[in-house]
Amino acid sequence: MPCEDSNVKKLEKKFCEEYLEELSEWALRENPDSLYKRFVFQDFKQALVFTNQIGEIAELEQHHPDILLMYGSVSITLFTHNIGGLSVNDFILASKIDSLHEEHHKI
Repeated sequence: MPCEDSNVKKLEKKFCEEYLEELSEWALRENPDSLYKRFVFQDFKQALVFTNQIGEIAELEQHHPDILLMYGSVSITLFTHNIGGLSVNDFILASKIDSLHEEHHKI
């Protein structure tokens, strides 16, 4: 796990851009190198349920995003804190969050 493995290096920008193409509507940010996406909901309760579901996945993965919960939206920032940038795990977690969001909207 990159959060615990000091030998893992952050991904070069070209690899981040390639991985980003596989995600929907995520953006690369700098300082630190991170992934960002804002999810919109009809109300606070839906946003809270989604936030809690992300928390469950994050605990299972032992990879924790920065989450901003607001009325009707959830903003996610992903980066591997230990390396101060992006690792493959960030893109994997982003994909899992997207899948969760898709499932959430099927209900």
